Amino acid sequence: MTDAGTTDTGSNGPAAPRPGAPGRTSQEIRRDIDLQQAQLAESVVALRTKVNELTDWRSQLSEHREQLIKGAAVAGFVVGTLVAVRAFRRRR
Repeated sequence: MTDAGTTDTGSNGPAAPRPGAPGRTSQEIRRDIDLQQAQLAESVVALRTKVNELTDWRSQLSEHREQLIKGAAVAGFVVGTLVAVRAFRRRR
């Protein structure tokens, strides 16, 4: 940094204003806005894609079929055991 509003570019030329610094031209500001809009658009598309992947229950079922079957078996065993224990306690 050479002063509060510029960045040293080395021996290639004069210091260029940093983003957000006073003294930038309207073209520089517009370029930064356009760049940020493009980056935001890419981020939104990536986020939308990820959300769609995670909320697609059919693909989640097919990807985790084995875990679901194991979980259902365990849940069935637990429920069956609880029903049997209750029935046994009522008989006493």
